[in-house]
Formats: sequence, C-alpha cells, structure tokens
Amino acid sequence: MIAAEPIRVRGLEKSYGDLRVLRGVDLEVGRGTILALLGSNGAGKTTLVRILSTLLRADAGAVEVNGNDVAARPARVREAISLTGQFAAVDEVLTGRENLVLVARLRHRRDPGATADALLARFSLVEAGGRRVATYSGGMRRRLDIAMSLVGDPPVVFLDEPTTGLDPQARLEVWGAVRELAQSGTTVLLTTQHLEEAEQLAGRIAILHEGRIIANGTLAELKRLLPPARVEYVEKQPTLEEIFLALVGGAAKA
Repeated sequence: MIAAEPIRVRGLEKSYGDLRVLRGVDLEVGRGTILALLGSNGAGKTTLVRILSTLLRADAGAVEVNGNDVAARPARVREAISLTGQFAAVDEVLTGRENLVLVARLRHRRDPGATADALLARFSLVEAGGRRVATYSGGMRRRLDIAMSLVGDPPVVFLDEPTTGLDPQARLEVWGAVRELAQSGTTVLLTTQHLEEAEQLAGRIAILHEGRIIANGTLAELKRLLPPARVEYVEKQPTLEEIFLALVGGAAKA
C-alpha cells in the first residue's frame, strides 16, 4: 500500500505507570523526507520510535506507517520498515559481505549475494567487504548496519541516534549514508541529540517537549519563530571539529 504520508501520528499517548511520556503527539512525515526528531533526554523520542516500529503499544491515538495501522496490522508495518538503534547490530565474527548475505537470506531475497554486493557498493564498503567486521572502524560498522537495514528496500527507516559514540570523521560517513537514503526515496525518521546533525541532514525538524510536538517545520521556518537576527561582524575562528578533520584528512566518503 502506498500512502501519501508514510508516517502519520494523531493524538498519540503513552504512560509508564504515573509517568506520562507522550501526551497527544501529532506528526506527519512525507515520502522521501528526512525528519529529525529533537528532544532532551526523557522527552519520549525512543518511546515514539518503539511505537512506530510495533515494539510498544500506545495507550491512545492513531498511528499509521506506510498506510497500515500499527496496532491492527503490525506484521504489514514490520514488512515496510527498518529500525537501526544507537549501537551497530553487526556480527563481528563475520565479514561485512557475510553479514549482508545473512540478512538477505533471512528476508528471503532471491539472490542474497547480488543484494550484498549492491549494498557494499552503495555504501563504499566493497574493499572492506571481505574483512571481518571486528577490523572495521566505528563509521564503517555504522554504515554496514544501515546497509543491512536496507535489505529488501524498506520504504520507511527509523534511525535512533545513529551517530552515538562516533568520532567526527565517522559521523560524516554516516551522514553521507543517511543522505543517500533520502535521495533514493526512502522516508527517514531520525532521532538525535546533535543539533548540527539535524541542521545538516533534515528536510524537516520536529521538537518533542513534555510529551508533545511543540514545533515542526523546515530549519528556515523554525528560525522565523525567533526575533530577526542582528548583523554583527566578528572574527571567524575554526572550530575544534574543523581543525580535527583538517588534520586527519578532511571529509570521509559520502
């Protein structure tokens, strides 16, 4: 089923005992969009993702993913999504290619080897494909993790803080992989603690606070919520991240 908005949430509520985590969340994400979901620790970002991915039941509200109600048709939802958590779920004993072939077989792909090779090429891992994942850098593991999540071409991908624990160069590698998803038409809901990550990747940004979405729009639209910027002339100094990347060789592969 093809839905105009692959993710639709209306009046979503969820409590843990007396603690109300989600208090009436409304949210829509358009096809091929990267939406960054921002919020402080405990705001409910992961709870929302777990409900969208059928891992947790809502107390109230309506939630649809790719045109399917997550409560009434959870199996259909799971067929249409992929979920990547905060830590790469890869088998370090296997090679990168073997990890991809294993997932392709589990998803009953007709040619697991061809599927694996195509994803290795897509995420610039061809040369590393024959090496054990234990030898991979953090950025390579995360790129492989995202590649594994794309076996079967799911139309909706949830990325829950995908750059947690990565160094600046590895984070740039992951950003390139995420941009590739949206360019191919995949809908991405990204939770992150890094505001710069949201600025770099997201077509739209939603802010979750005290159980509700308090702002939702493009970066330009959110900027208009504040008073106009003042023009000041200051000396521009390089950031520590810019210095680090310059010294270690600049941006990684996209």
